[in-house]
Amino acid sequence: MKNNIIIAGVPRAGKSTISHRLAKRYGYQHISMDSIIAGFEECFPETGVNTYAGLSSMDTLHLISGKMAPFVRAMLDSGEYDEFQPGMVLDIYQLLPEDYMKHIHGANCEIAYFLTSDVTPEERLAIQKRYDTPKDYTFYKPDEELREGAVYIVEQSILMKEQCQKYGLPYFETARDRERMFEYFLEQFHFE
Repeated sequence: MKNNIIIAGVPRAGKSTISHRLAKRYGYQHISMDSIIAGFEECFPETGVNTYAGLSSMDTLHLISGKMAPFVRAMLDSGEYDEFQPGMVLDIYQLLPEDYMKHIHGANCEIAYFLTSDVTPEERLAIQKRYDTPKDYTFYKPDEELREGAVYIVEQSILMKEQCQKYGLPYFETARDRERMFEYFLEQFHFE
């Protein structure tokens, strides 16, 4: 098992939940890449990392994934966490499997994707409402906006699943039985 693990995938598929469980159960240092992306957007607009650049949902995903994948690789290559056993668990939404393969594959890390590609947008909206908390930016958004976002999240999940299959990367569908998939993930990756 490599020192670090990346938990990638779509919002409310369980990335942060499983990352926190890994941190608590096995001692990983948890790093929320979504917080780092928000920092880039706020403090370093010249990087072009901008969730609200007026692009389509899919174009935004491709843009941010392409910019963040080399950044994640630089973090891993820094060796900062190599001396720790285990190292860090990074959870990130906007990292496509193709960018993982291009920029990160071969680094000191494992990756797993958490997706909800096997649901309708209405089912996806129900999942979001079930797992949204007041800490989530979507918690206070109107249902109409969330409904539109659910369509995008399903499309992004399907794309990520297709790319995971193409590159042989592990993915876990969490829409139907979230807790069972979390346990299956923990069994598959043998963290001890």
